[in-house]
Amino acid sequence: MSPTPPFTWPVRVYWEDTDAGGVVYHASYLRFMERARSEWLRAQGVDQSALREATGLAFMVRSMALDFLRPALLDDELSVTVSIKAWRSASILFDQVIGRTDGTELVRAQVRVACVDLHRMRPAPIPADLMPGLGS
Repeated sequence: MSPTPPFTWPVRVYWEDTDAGGVVYHASYLRFMERARSEWLRAQGVDQSALREATGLAFMVRSMALDFLRPALLDDELSVTVSIKAWRSASILFDQVIGRTDGTELVRAQVRVACVDLHRMRPAPIPADLMPGLGS
């Protein structure tokens, strides 16, 4: 697999993302990363609804490891990056970073996403033609 530049998705912090003190609630970071991975898939030409309808496959988070470095605050403009660290037949390991637009890193994460057959709820190979060039 040849290295590709990280995919970046912008996020702004709203009240709904914060706790009573205006600090981003830890679970909000998970939503930000999920949205960035979904937009990364869309940028690769993958329509997740069409994939599910045509094949019965979907991507599900298998595992996550997060390191919270600094807090994000109400109204911060953030950037969420998505990079492929490893690719297996039925899963992708992503490196993700959430930072402020000034370059300050706030959260680092490794996220393993598995391709799952929704009818059997078992891992399934990622279709070879789904994202040409990325899995090789």
